[in-house]
Parts: sequence; structure tokens; C-alpha cells
Amino acid sequence: MVLKTAKGSAGIWLTDSAGRTLYLNTEDTKKASDCYDKCAKEWPPLTTTKPVTVTGKYTVPSSVGTITRTDGTQQVTYGGHPLYYYKGDTAPNQIKGQGIDNKWFLIGPIANIMNGSKP
Repeated sequence: MVLKTAKGSAGIWLTDSAGRTLYLNTEDTKKASDCYDKCAKEWPPLTTTKPVTVTGKYTVPSSVGTITRTDGTQQVTYGGHPLYYYKGDTAPNQIKGQGIDNKWFLIGPIANIMNGSKP
């Protein structure tokens, strides 16, 4: 699995290899996800069974990692932030989840929380 970057009105953010935008939850910790059950249906975690790499301007390959979710799956992290999709994004590079509940934000290429821009 390869993570990459996208660029748009909000700046530069991480996506998966298909261009699907990735988000972080500011209520997570670096060792655990706070998003399960109903939350995980709205914000599906990015999980993997294979090695993950990252490419793109300003990215930091050593920032990629995983945590173990309560169901045993490996959730991809970047800069210690567990990564998620937003089910409201229906096409590549959409950022409809940006700023929802003031806790879901795009993640930048240097693992920065992009909390300054809403679509």
C-alpha cells in the first residue's frame, strides 16, 4: 500500500493510492483509536495487512506505522495519528470531512493537523 499527497484549495494532504482523502481524529492517541462501532461506519479506518510506504512532496517515510485495533486489525498511522476515510467523500481528492465536529481534519505531509481550512 502506498500513501501519497494531493493538492487543492486546502493545501497538500495525504491520500491513499487511489486518491481517497485520509483524515485524523484529534481525540485519538498515538497508541489507540477512539473510533469504533457507529463512528467507524462514518469514518472507516485505513487498515492494512501489507507494508505501507508514503511518497510525495514533503512526506516523511519514517512517519508511517500501524496500531492494533481492538478487533486485531492493523490501522495505518502517520506521525502517530491513526488514519481514516470519510464515507461522505465519494470521489478522489474530495475533502467533505474536513473540520467535522471540530475533531476530524486532513493530515498534511509532515503529519500536521490541517485545522485551518474547511471546504
